[in-house]
Amino acid sequence: MPTLFNLFLVIHVGAGATALASFWGAVIGAKGGKAHRMWGRVFTVALYTASGMALGMGALSLRWPLAMHPQLTDAALYRGLFGWMMIYLGLLAICMARYGRAMVANRRDHGINRRWPMIALQGATLAAALQCATQGVVLKQPLMIGVGVVGFATVLTYLRYLGRREVGPRDYLPQHLMAMLGTGIAAYTAFLSVGLIELFPARAFNPAIWAGPTIVGLGLMLFYLKRHAPPRAKRAGAFVEDGAT
Repeated sequence: MPTLFNLFLVIHVGAGATALASFWGAVIGAKGGKAHRMWGRVFTVALYTASGMALGMGALSLRWPLAMHPQLTDAALYRGLFGWMMIYLGLLAICMARYGRAMVANRRDHGINRRWPMIALQGATLAAALQCATQGVVLKQPLMIGVGVVGFATVLTYLRYLGRREVGPRDYLPQHLMAMLGTGIAAYTAFLSVGLIELFPARAFNPAIWAGPTIVGLGLMLFYLKRHAPPRAKRAGAFVEDGAT
């Protein structure tokens, strides 16, 4: 099993590095431009791959925590961190990326967003967030509680928008921006969850280090939301073609 874990880890690191690099190509590129779309596709594929490997590593860590991480000694703690939290972060990243891409793909037909695969993904992510936060309480790890709360807020925000029967022609754009930037935050946070614990165990639970991606990501969200916010004066129920995707 450690061999399988290491294979997952190698693929995870390679795909994760690609996602972390391509994220900035999509952020910096002109929104809706060719480069933005290309880097967005690269980011999404790499993110799905890295997240899939995280789910596999998380499952192995749940079953054999110390066998997967022989340098560690607390089975319960690392079953929670490398098991439940890794599975949760993998699902959260997939959820965010899927939601963000769907907002653009279905901008002219919001009803498609409410089909069962999207709702089921939101439900699975919500359940994983609950489990992560619960394990954080049991293990007395505020970090796990905090990231679990982030998942609650994220999914409930998505469900609120998905439940709207009428949306404006540009309302999808802030949803897309928040989801994809949130995916970047999740990707960097997941990277820290593996890298710091593996390389610097004593620093792994320092909230100041974990807060870095969130602070940068929220700053980018505020900047782009202000820049691309839909007009407040008139909100139409019909969708129109929009080039700024």
